[in-house]
Amino acid sequence: MLVLLFVVCAAPAVAAYLMYYVFKPQGGTSAYGKLIEPQRPLPALVVHDDETGENLPLSSLKGKWLMISADTATCDENCVSKLFYMRQIRVLQGNERTRVETLWLVTDASKVTQQIDDAYPDTRRLRADPVALASWLPTQEGTGLRDHIYLVDPLGNLMMAFPKNADPGKIKSDLSRLLKWSGTG
Repeated sequence: MLVLLFVVCAAPAVAAYLMYYVFKPQGGTSAYGKLIEPQRPLPALVVHDDETGENLPLSSLKGKWLMISADTATCDENCVSKLFYMRQIRVLQGNERTRVETLWLVTDASKVTQQIDDAYPDTRRLRADPVALASWLPTQEGTGLRDHIYLVDPLGNLMMAFPKNADPGKIKSDLSRLLKWSGTG
């Protein structure tokens, strides 16, 4: 009886030891997007708002979650897909969608077609210097600035980058989780 009592009491300690030292735990994350560490604050980069015609510092956009896409005004198929996904992900947030703003940082001086302009009226279009953006927005190996969707928190920190040809369902899950647990923005 004494041996049985000892085995029952020691079993959790032995199991914990085995689980930690023998069967190594796999570190991981539940986030789909790549967390950017250390976080990068919004730069003092001045952007031009096509809608109002005014110049403003990018850092003035603090206060909301920002989904950012950087691309040229010609907006190829990949660009249109990113703009579409960003719009749909924002809409799928339901009542929380007012906390999210979608930004298209246009990296050249060309004119945006009326068709794209009409399709994404809620996406704020700003013109920015591509060199300055490249120094702020990270890319993954084998990709460029135009391949990603980025997420900036309401405090103005670039905190997440989604991979090239990202799965919109997984981006939605990440954003929903952030909006649920974040009291800011």
